[in-house]
Amino acid sequence: MHISLRSAAAVSVLLSAVIVNAATGADDGSRSVRAADIGIEVGTMEPGEWNAITDVSGVIVGHRTIVRGDSVRTGVTAVLPHRGNIFREKVPAAVFVANGFGKLAGFTQVRELGNLETPIVLTNTLSVGTAVTAVTRYALDAAGNEDVRSVNAVVGETNDGYLNDIRGMHVGVEDVLLAIETADSGPVGEGSVGAGTGTVAFGFKGGIGTASRLVPGSSGGHHTIGVLVQSNFGGMLDINGAPVGLELEKAGSGNSRDGGDGSCMIVVATDAPLCPRNLERLASRAIAGMARTGSYMSNGSGDYVIAFSTAYTIPHEVAKPLDMPRLLRDNDMTPLFVAVADATREAVYNSLLAATTVKGYRGHTACAIPVDEVLRICGKYNVLNKK
Repeated sequence: MHISLRSAAAVSVLLSAVIVNAATGADDGSRSVRAADIGIEVGTMEPGEWNAITDVSGVIVGHRTIVRGDSVRTGVTAVLPHRGNIFREKVPAAVFVANGFGKLAGFTQVRELGNLETPIVLTNTLSVGTAVTAVTRYALDAAGNEDVRSVNAVVGETNDGYLNDIRGMHVGVEDVLLAIETADSGPVGEGSVGAGTGTVAFGFKGGIGTASRLVPGSSGGHHTIGVLVQSNFGGMLDINGAPVGLELEKAGSGNSRDGGDGSCMIVVATDAPLCPRNLERLASRAIAGMARTGSYMSNGSGDYVIAFSTAYTIPHEVAKPLDMPRLLRDNDMTPLFVAVADATREAVYNSLLAATTVKGYRGHTACAIPVDEVLRICGKYNVLNKK
C-alpha cells in the first residue's frame, strides 16, 4: 500500500493528542486517528485518494450529529450513489442479511428488483419510521417527481439506547433531510458522528468508519470498492491477528465482551459493472471482513450489507433504453471479494480509532479505545507496518 508509517516522533505527538482528547470525554465527534496512519495496514491492495467510500466516483456522504443535554447522543448518516435524481436514475443494488435481528426498511424491494431509488439513510432503531418519512419526502419533492406515488425509502439502523435517550425519538425529519442535503464527496467524518454518535463496539465507543480499495482490472485500469460501517456490536477485537480485545481486557483497559447486541450496518459502493446477483455476492463478503475483526454476530445483533454499483443507471421511464456496460464475469469477482473484506475490516478499525469517549443517557459512558495500548499490543504481535 502507498501509506507509510509515520516517524516515531510523529506517532508520539499523535498519541499525546489522543490521550488528552480521550480523557476529556468530550462529544466532539472525531479524533482523526485512522488505522493506516498509525501503521495498521489491512491487506495488500492500495486505498483510494481518501481511503473512503467517497473514492467511488459520484458517491457522497452526509452526517447530522445530534447531541443535546446529558442524554441525547444520536444522529443520521446518508449515503447517496450520485448527486442526481436517484428515483429517476436508479442504480443496481443488492442486500445481504447476515443476521436479521434489525429494521432495514425497503430491503425487500431492493432484493426483488435489484435497484436502489433513494439515498441510503442510517440512524437509530426507533427513528427508522421518521427517516422513512423524510427520505420519502425528499424523493417526492425532487424536481421531476411531481407525479410519483410510490417510493422505496431505504433506511437502516443500530440501537444506540445505551448512550442515547432512544425512547425520546429525538431524530426529526429535518435532521434526516439535513444529512442528505449536506452530503458531499471527499473525506468522510468518522467515529462519534452522524448515525455513530451513540454506538458502542467491542465494549468501546464505536461509530462511523470508512475505507476503500483499488482493484486492478483484468484489462488495465482499476475498479474502486468503498465501504462505510455503523459499528455497534460485540465480540473480541482482533486487529490483523493480534488479540487486542483480550489483551486490553487482561490489562483492565476494557471489556470487549460487553455490548454483544446492537447491530452493524455496512454500505458497499463500487464502480465495477456488476449485476444485482454479483452485488449480493460482493455484499456477503463484507461480512467476512467484519468477522475477522472479532465479531461473532450475536443473537440480538442485526447485521446487514447494502451494496450498489455506480457503473450504470436504470432509468425509471420504461421508454428510455437501458444502457448497460459489459458486466464483469463471475470469474472476475474474487479480487473484488478480497477488496471488500479488507475495506470492511479497516472501516471497523477506523470507527473505533476515530471515536471519542462519550458520556450520555443515565450517566452511561463508552470510552474511546486507548490507541497507545492498541499500538503496543500490535507491536508485541508484530502486525504493524514498518518502514
